[in-house]
Amino acid sequence: MSSASPPASPPATTKSGWFFAQRSSSPTPSPQKMSQIPERSRLTPQFCFSSGTLRDFLRLSRSSFDDPISQNLNALLTPSQKGFDPDSTSRRTTSRSIGRPACRSYCESVLFPAWQARTEVLDYCALVATSPDPDDPEAAIRDVEKQKDRERVVDERLDPYSGRFFPREARTQALAMLIRQERDVERIVRTQTWNVVRQRCAAVGEDFEDAVKRWRASDIDRRS
Repeated sequence: MSSASPPASPPATTKSGWFFAQRSSSPTPSPQKMSQIPERSRLTPQFCFSSGTLRDFLRLSRSSFDDPISQNLNALLTPSQKGFDPDSTSRRTTSRSIGRPACRSYCESVLFPAWQARTEVLDYCALVATSPDPDDPEAAIRDVEKQKDRERVVDERLDPYSGRFFPREARTQALAMLIRQERDVERIVRTQTWNVVRQRCAAVGEDFEDAVKRWRASDIDRRS
């Protein structure tokens, strides 16, 4: 990419690369009791243009943090020295509310960092999609196609569709479309996850947007 292109981002070093996979004697998970998912790739334009890699990262993150939210919250309700057993928690009664401190600690140390990691990836790739792309391998092909289209002799009396020209889509356009789709998916996933949190956690009434904003503000204050 040119100088106007977004720079590569350093590898993630936050807890967003972890997901709660074991229960401990404390009501909230600790890093030592978490299992690590494959570290997400260093953020570069190529990472974004590889739609399969981008989708795999988002899918793995959602399946690690959002899909098992009920099981992970159950683990907070009944801590144990034994390893995390999703099968046992799936059969456990879910009528009891979980204390606000435990829920808040879990969300702020595990769930929200995972959401933030996905947000950072989507924001970065959205910037890539709107930046110049001089390294596009199909740019020359599109130029040739456009030149041929300008040189064509069109007689719409013989073929009313002959004047139509559908240029090859630039990869930045395809990326922009993918980002829009994934943002829609992200909102749906977070809404569903947060509905479970609000049902299970005592005194949690705020929307997930407000909860994340509060967490970000407190995180900035701690670092300053």
